Amino acid sequence: MSVAELNTVNMAEVLINAYELGDMVNRSFEVSDYLYWKQRVEQNPSIQACVRKLDAKKELFAETERFGHFHPNYHEAKDAVKVVELELEQFQEVVEFKRAEKALDDMLHAMSETIAFSVSDTIKVPSNDPNVKKGGCGSGGKCSCG
Repeated sequence: MSVAELNTVNMAEVLINAYELGDMVNRSFEVSDYLYWKQRVEQNPSIQACVRKLDAKKELFAETERFGHFHPNYHEAKDAVKVVELELEQFQEVVEFKRAEKALDDMLHAMSETIAFSVSDTIKVPSNDPNVKKGGCGSGGKCSCG
C-alpha cells in the first residue's frame, strides 16, 4: 500500500460521521430549547402581530434607506423600527427565544472552531458575533497582532 493510499480520506466515512454529528446536535438541549421558544413565539398572536408591524416598518425604512440621510423620512422611519423592536423585547417569549438562539449559535460556532482548528490553526471560522474579540489578521487570534 502506498503512502498516498494511506493518506486518502474516505469521503463516505466523513459524510456518515457528519450526519451522526448532526443527529447529536439535533438531540442537544440547545436545539430543544431553541425549538421550544421558537414555537412559543410563533404561537403567540400578540407577538405575531408585533412581528407583522415590525416587517411593515422595516419595509418603509428600506424604501427610505436607498437615499440614506437625504430622504426626508429616513430618521423617522429608522426610529419607528427601533420602537417596534423595543415593543417585541417586552415579551418574555422573545427574550427567551433570543437567549436560546444565541446559545445554539455559540455551540455551533464552538463546534466549527474545533473542526477547523483540528485541520489548521490558521483557518478562518465565521461568526455571527458583531464584536470580534480575536486578532485582526483573520487567523482566529493565533498570531501576535491580536
